[in-house]
Amino acid sequence: MSSIFNNKILLVTGGTGSFGNAVVSRFINTDIKEIRIFSRDEMKQDDMRKLYNNDKLKFYIGDVRDQNSVDDVMRDVDYIFHAAALKQVPSCEFHPMQAVKTNIVGTENVLNSAINAGVKKVIVLSTDKAVYPINAMGISKAMMERVAVAKGRNVAETMIAVTRYGNVIASRGSVIPLFINQLRSGAPITITDPKMTRFMMSLDQAVELVLFAFENGKSGDIFVQKAPAATIELLANTIKDIIGRPKHEVKTIGTRHGEKLYETLLTKEEMVKAIDMGEYFRIPADTRDLNYNKFFEEGEEVLNEAGEYHSHNTHRLNEGELTDLLLNLREIKGDIDEFKKNG
Repeated sequence: MSSIFNNKILLVTGGTGSFGNAVVSRFINTDIKEIRIFSRDEMKQDDMRKLYNNDKLKFYIGDVRDQNSVDDVMRDVDYIFHAAALKQVPSCEFHPMQAVKTNIVGTENVLNSAINAGVKKVIVLSTDKAVYPINAMGISKAMMERVAVAKGRNVAETMIAVTRYGNVIASRGSVIPLFINQLRSGAPITITDPKMTRFMMSLDQAVELVLFAFENGKSGDIFVQKAPAATIELLANTIKDIIGRPKHEVKTIGTRHGEKLYETLLTKEEMVKAIDMGEYFRIPADTRDLNYNKFFEEGEEVLNEAGEYHSHNTHRLNEGELTDLLLNLREIKGDIDEFKKNG
């Protein structure tokens, strides 16, 4: 993989988040020429600058909503991982137009700039919430996917593909950091619904999904990684046991604005045409134009036989499997060691 990136310039939009840090950790000691971090947050950029202290890492302050700042960072870029987004579901419910401006318009700005600059490959990061969306964040991400797929269909020089994944455990937006902070402060662990399921994918696996799409994708493709799932109740109880606080209170507070009971990564319609690639599904773009009658007029019966792919019907982790998974996460190893040290 490193040979593909040898002497290349990689741009990561929204690069100060969990995914951006995982990418930097993965590539900083390879033969890559430069990693550009593009984000709005100068404080997080400064934290990253001090943490990695590496000349390969370059920082650009800007906003995907601002075409000029996007154009400025695009010079000589070979590849892009587009992670910049508004992702917090309740916030987007109260400020839906902000989600539109960042997730939809911002993505189009990045893609237009990439195409004009001759960027070779762009991977756009999406979410399970774009599938059967019921909240503003998911709706904006669904439209973001459509923008990326449409651009990919119409452009030959720049490969544009989408990766879609569910819950990334121990990432900044997941519940694990929240649970650990609640354990640390002595407050009850709060869960919204004990039966709620979430996919259990690590940050490293999220990076692997993007790299798989990068290597195997054709323009307009959507990629999904197969992943196991667990209930939120089991996750909370397993973390309590690992930390050594098995009797710590767990409080059910009810679902939040726009929250789903389970995560769906592939619709029934997508499963019909999904290509099984082992650990991944590839959903190729529909390359037909608007002259439908040139192709066929009748529907496909196979649709009735297909099912969705979601966190209720994937492999369900038991406590032992979930414990092993969590103990191998470097993102929370320090927290676990701290609790064990302090008793």
